[in-house]
Order: sequence, then structure tokens, then C-alpha cells
Amino acid sequence: MSGDGTSERSGRWSEGRVEPPAEGARSGARPEKLSGDGTSERSGRWSEGRVEPPAEGARSGARPVKLSGDGTSRAQTVLRTVVLAAGAIAFLFPFYYMIIGSLQAEPDPTPTGAFPDPSNLTLDNYADINSRIDLLQGLVNSGIFTGGVIGCTVVFGVLAGYALAVLQWRGRGLTFALALLVQVVPFQLLMIPLYVLIARDYGLADTHLGMILPFAINSTAVIVFRQYFLQLPRDLFDAARVDGAGELRLLRSVALPLVRPVLVTVVLITFIGPWNEFLWPFLITKDASKQPLAVSLANYISNVAATAANPFGAVLAGAVVLAAPAVGLFIVFQRYFTSSNIGSGVKG
Repeated sequence: MSGDGTSERSGRWSEGRVEPPAEGARSGARPEKLSGDGTSERSGRWSEGRVEPPAEGARSGARPVKLSGDGTSRAQTVLRTVVLAAGAIAFLFPFYYMIIGSLQAEPDPTPTGAFPDPSNLTLDNYADINSRIDLLQGLVNSGIFTGGVIGCTVVFGVLAGYALAVLQWRGRGLTFALALLVQVVPFQLLMIPLYVLIARDYGLADTHLGMILPFAINSTAVIVFRQYFLQLPRDLFDAARVDGAGELRLLRSVALPLVRPVLVTVVLITFIGPWNEFLWPFLITKDASKQPLAVSLANYISNVAATAANPFGAVLAGAVVLAAPAVGLFIVFQRYFTSSNIGSGVKG
């Protein structure tokens, strides 16, 4: 017997009973060597009263696949990068071709025109279209029209969304249902009544206010603000009301700082609509000095482009001027497309 009362042939005496020796000792097999975590190289690992089989790679001798930090293999990462790069090139190529076409002195509609001769690049197309239409005045008119629509959309959208989400009043559900119903009514169906109302009754033809009024309230912005206000913790508003804050103070000091991401989102989404709008400004304005750039470009294409030395390049030059502010605005504000941790101000 050994020092701890264990016999190599008969087993171990523990608490008045004889335990049989281990299988390896009874058969004469050499005991397996265990690692620091109790893992046997041949039989597996002893964990919580059970023996786990060894890993598939250890049993078959295969080499384990190396994974990246997010749990994907290197091949998957390369494939994803290639797919995303191909998609980015497909989306960016029209912008690249528009810029190249606006700089060409002689138009080249063939596929080789995407890689032009540097000697064929010039700024004459921009000078040509600027001599026919005032690009700067068109940009100013588009800016006034778009800025007015964005301002009204944000102000009325925030107020209506806050009232539909936070305040308790009779008819709130019906009002929200009407806001949803407006989404299915096309603007073209209301265009003639709006033209009669604004141009004939209000006398706002050939004015910036006449262009802005039909787009002052955007039901989509109201719905977006309502859904975002519903996510705000009620404890924040209750705590501010206990401190004596009114609803306008709650909206200005509590709600608005927490909805900055959606404010930027609504501004960027709303910007594209009035900036590219053609039909309503074309109907309500006859004075060329009041028309936005999109309407001026359409008039140029239909009336003047045929007499230009390079109509194709001049039209693309105007398109570049029209698209540049929208693309620049998105590039500057794309980092604000993030969600804020709105629950961090509530304890517990």
C-alpha cells in the first residue's frame, strides 16, 4: 500500500468501501498524461462530470482555420471586400462619367470616352452654359427654395411629432392615421388645386413663398419624428415636469438634444426632394430670375442646347453644378448617421 492508503492491485480504501482501480491500472495500460486544464490528449477533457470528445481538428489532424476579429475567415473577408468594391464602382461610375463628359471639348459617347485624352479636357462647357443661363442665380434660387422647405419641414415635423408621441390628447390616433393616409395621395393629384389656390387666390405666383408652401409640411418627417420621440425614456420627461419645466422647455432642453441624429437624417432626406424638384417650380414661376437651377437647366435643354457648340458637354456641366451641393452635403454630414444612446440619462 502507498502512503495514502491506496493499493495498486486492489484499489483505494475510502470511507469504509473499496473502490476498484482505474481502467488503465486494471488492464496494465499506461496512464494518460493530462494537461493543466485536465485535458487528455487521447480521450478528451473532463468537465463537470462528463468527458468531452477532442476537437475535430485534433482527431483528424486538420489545421484549424484562422479567423479574424469578427469571427469570419480571411476568404470571407476578401470576398466581402471585393463585392463591396464592385458595388461602389458601379454606383460611382455615373458621377465619374458625368464629370468627364462635362470636361470634354469634343463629345465621345463610346466606352473609351470614360478614359479621355487629357488634351481634350477643357472648362469651355461650363463657360458656355453659364453664358446662356445664370448658374449662380439658379443656385441661389434653389438654395432659397430648398432651405425654406427644410426649415418648415423640421419645425412643423418636430412640433407635430412631439405632440403625437409625448402629449396625451383626444384624437391623437386618428391624426396619426391621417398622416399615414397622406402618404398614399400623389402630389400630382393635388397640383392643379394647389396652383389655383396659391397663384390665383393668394397671388403668390413668381415668388419663393409660392414655391415653398406646398412642401412646408412633410408627413414623412412627422412620422419619423414621432417614432423617434416614442423611443425616449418617459422618466426624463417626468423628472423635468417635477422640476417645473413646461412642454416647450421639455422639447427644447430634453427632447431635441436627444434627437440630433434624426434631425440630420430628416434634413438630408428632405434636401434631395426640393433641390431636384422641377414640375411645381416650373408651373408657379414664369420669371427666369426666380426659377431654380433644375428648371433653368430644363429650359436650356429644350430651347438653347441645340445651338451650343457641344450640347452634350454643356448639359453635363449643368448637371455637375446641380449635383455638386447634394453630394458635398452628404459627404460632410454622413458621419452624423449614427444613433445616440438615448437611455444613458436614466439611472437604473
